[in-house]
Amino acid sequence: MTTNEAGPAAPAPVRPRHEVAEVFRLYGDAYRQTHRLSTPARRVMHAIETCRTAALGGHLERCTDCGFERPAYDSCRDRHCPTCQSLAKARWLEARQVELLPVHDFHTVFTVPHDLNPLILANKARLYQILFEAVADTLLTFGADPRHHLGGQLGFLAILHTWDQQLRFHVHLRCVVPGGALDVDGDRWVSARPTLLFPVRALSRAFGRRFLARLEVAYRQQRLVFPASLASVEAPAAFQAWVDTLRRQAWVVYAKPPFGGPATVLDYLARYTHRVAISNHRITAVADGQVSFTYRDRQHGGVIRDLTLPAERIPRDRPRREQCFRT
Repeated sequence: MTTNEAGPAAPAPVRPRHEVAEVFRLYGDAYRQTHRLSTPARRVMHAIETCRTAALGGHLERCTDCGFERPAYDSCRDRHCPTCQSLAKARWLEARQVELLPVHDFHTVFTVPHDLNPLILANKARLYQILFEAVADTLLTFGADPRHHLGGQLGFLAILHTWDQQLRFHVHLRCVVPGGALDVDGDRWVSARPTLLFPVRALSRAFGRRFLARLEVAYRQQRLVFPASLASVEAPAAFQAWVDTLRRQAWVVYAKPPFGGPATVLDYLARYTHRVAISNHRITAVADGQVSFTYRDRQHGGVIRDLTLPAERIPRDRPRREQCFRT
């Protein structure tokens, strides 16, 4: 056990009633015996189960003012552990400060139709790459088009999420776009309109076209794996008919109002870059093989509701693939 000299202790945060680690410790062994898990998934579960326990060792914290000492167990520091994200979030925020521009920023969310979910699950790396490319192409094209007010080089930050508040598979890309662009010569800043970056309907149609065009290329190059649920669309004619159906669907792009300022942007982003699918504070009960937690019902005004699921539904593998795309 090592000794860690510490200054006056800050007020202790409110400890959650339950933790994801508690769910894993209670039901993890049974789950591993009945489900096939990847090696990374097993490592994540083990890290969370042993986090801040004697299994990882510990250190001695000592107050430099009064000499009070207390033992503390070490953290696992795994990026998927809800208990270990605060320090990582703080370090990320500090590192990002130098990248901020003193302008207002826009928040835009690109969502993939749920009909694509089975194909995405069978081709995660390729389909996520297509998503990033389609969104980047869409935003950069709109930024360069003088009809959309800017006519310059746009920059943005994009973060991939693959779940919703109810822990359902829901693929969407959150983008934070500074309110402006560099002109074609790269020496003048062109400010965006204060309340609107790009027309959302046009953005949606352009995004859908670009995504499906790349999907068709991947199909022609035989780079897609079709799960059993999509075996009926694997043949060329059936695949084309399926893509045509997807093309007629409404591709959802949601544009939120501008952020309050650069500091607000960073704080907002940190919630998503350093958060797993469910935080400990959302869990309200763990008993009898069930886990109850709160979620925000965005379809009904953002009201907070309760949901109870079998313990095995708590995500066992990476609930998101967190990536950033910078221009």
